[in-house]
Amino acid sequence: MRRVPRVGRMEAEILRFVTEHHPVTVREVAEYFAQTKGYARTTVLTVMERLRKKGYLKRKKVGNTYQYSPSQPKTALFQSLVRDFVQSVLGGSIAPFVAYLSQEAKLSDEELRELRQLVLELEERKRKA
Repeated sequence: MRRVPRVGRMEAEILRFVTEHHPVTVREVAEYFAQTKGYARTTVLTVMERLRKKGYLKRKKVGNTYQYSPSQPKTALFQSLVRDFVQSVLGGSIAPFVAYLSQEAKLSDEELRELRQLVLELEERKRKA
């Protein structure tokens, strides 16, 4: 399994924004984060370039500006980030994550249905193994 470069908190915020609004320019991202977090344009540019070098973002020149997009589909991107978090922070154990879901997370009915379906699929895979 390929090792995924770690992502810090600010990187995760910017990556999530780009993933949800792509293709975007540094200017668009910087304007949003200047208003919501007070980040400077140079800081946003530095973080976006760091994410590009880590392989999370790609860019394409359109006219005189670069447009940034995620390097992989949203689902695959977030799965790799969660996998890295579970391995590096939780030592491979999902028990703390499950405890968080059961005690603190505010889950919608749809999210609960999705979790039930995932558990059924996991049980089926285990039975077949």
